[in-house]
Amino acid sequence: MGTKTKAALGLMAAGGAALGGVAIHDLTQKKRAVLRNFPVIGHARYLLEGIRPMIQQYFIERDWDGRPFNKTTRQVIEDRSEGTKSEESFGTLRDVGRPGYEWLVHSMAPLEPPELEPRVMVGGPECTQPYSISLMNVSAMSFGALSANAIQALNEGAAAGGFAHDTGEGGLSDHHRHGGDLIWEIGTGYFGARTADGHFDPEKFRAKAADPQVKMVSLKLSQGAKPGLGGVLPGAKVTAEIARIRDVPEGQNCISPAQHSVFDTPRELIEFIRDMRVLAGGKPTGFKLCVTSKRDVLAICKAMLEVGSAPDFIIIDGSEGGTGAAPSEFEDHVGMPLTQGLMLFHNALVGAGLRDRIKLGASGKVAEGNDIVKRLIQGADFTNSARAMMMALGCIQSLKCSTDTCPAGVATQDPRRQKALDVPSKAQRVTRYHRATVDQALRLIASMGVRSAADLTPEMLRRNIEVDSNASYAELYRWLKPGELLTEPPEGWERDWRKASPDHFGFKGALH
Repeated sequence: MGTKTKAALGLMAAGGAALGGVAIHDLTQKKRAVLRNFPVIGHARYLLEGIRPMIQQYFIERDWDGRPFNKTTRQVIEDRSEGTKSEESFGTLRDVGRPGYEWLVHSMAPLEPPELEPRVMVGGPECTQPYSISLMNVSAMSFGALSANAIQALNEGAAAGGFAHDTGEGGLSDHHRHGGDLIWEIGTGYFGARTADGHFDPEKFRAKAADPQVKMVSLKLSQGAKPGLGGVLPGAKVTAEIARIRDVPEGQNCISPAQHSVFDTPRELIEFIRDMRVLAGGKPTGFKLCVTSKRDVLAICKAMLEVGSAPDFIIIDGSEGGTGAAPSEFEDHVGMPLTQGLMLFHNALVGAGLRDRIKLGASGKVAEGNDIVKRLIQGADFTNSARAMMMALGCIQSLKCSTDTCPAGVATQDPRRQKALDVPSKAQRVTRYHRATVDQALRLIASMGVRSAADLTPEMLRRNIEVDSNASYAELYRWLKPGELLTEPPEGWERDWRKASPDHFGFKGALH
């Protein structure tokens, strides 16, 4: 018998022994019934299950119907990040006749877009350091959820492009300190501005809010991915760096409670926002939320009127948004979608005579220029984008954000995986993507025959009702007039306005 034959037989014997070992393990383990019934070959089922999202995304789904973002949108983001053209040929792939399809109304006398991006001045009468914000900014994503390299690339991209970068509730890290304008977000855990027992620390907040790079401060009430739910960062992931940034003990579970400890009522919320502004030296101060009920929105409006103070901005997060990991019950079944939440809050502020003091931001699946224009028509002054910015960094929508195994190095703390994300080149991608997307929004606005976002009206956005009929947003929804709630609340608003109280959230009889 030759040497090669002996080697081959040896390999076969070793392979057989290995398979035999796997078979014995499968037959004796009690965790998976499939493997006990189908030892060895049953592993194929789990292998295919693991790669199913990639197979689905690349080989099965059509270009226009993938979720959360379809292939067409992902390709647009990729092309704009790379600085290449993103035009389509041979007509749209969308079914423009289906009920629910929406489109913008162009003008027979279109204009030329402005050479410079118009900015939005954020800051009400109580603000002494107003901030000029871009039409599109980086939405809240914390260091810890995103890698250090991802955060740094986003901030460098924001610095080069002149737009804002929301820190998320994970605190101000060294990775945020690369020149980009920051919106410092404070959540229920008060990370980076907390006492040893987890309460808000005014002096820590004052000191960090004074940083020139911090342009606005935002109190997070809830987020689209998991409205009404707190979170836990397992102790194993609380490294020395994260512990230092968040003011929490290293190696112990880091808890974000579901509820704030600094307020219990709408009145106390508005009073706290007023106090935050003072501590922040007069910088624009506001809050972010996934909208709950009309009554709670109106209760907040009543609190503003009674306290005599108002936030400088409010960011509306849609239930379809969310880079954070959350139970499917919360992601799929809790919270108001962005369209309804945004228009509800806009109309409530108009009806209460408060809209001219407060700027509204919209956050939830903002990826293309038409998304920006649509949200401006629905009541927003500016938009924030999270997942599209992640894609600009190189995210491939592998849906592995919560596993610490992100293949693109974006949503992971694994040193090896995040090292693959090259900061200088990814920062350039973020800048290019932002510039191209805002440019397209401005071209759309000009094609609609108006010179600024302030001239957009609900008549300019239409939706198919049936295959052969459509209506504008002016016809589909009731738009309140300034101060209307204070004089004669219309049908559909009167009951909730009457029952809303600045002294409690929720419906009468609820436990709050």
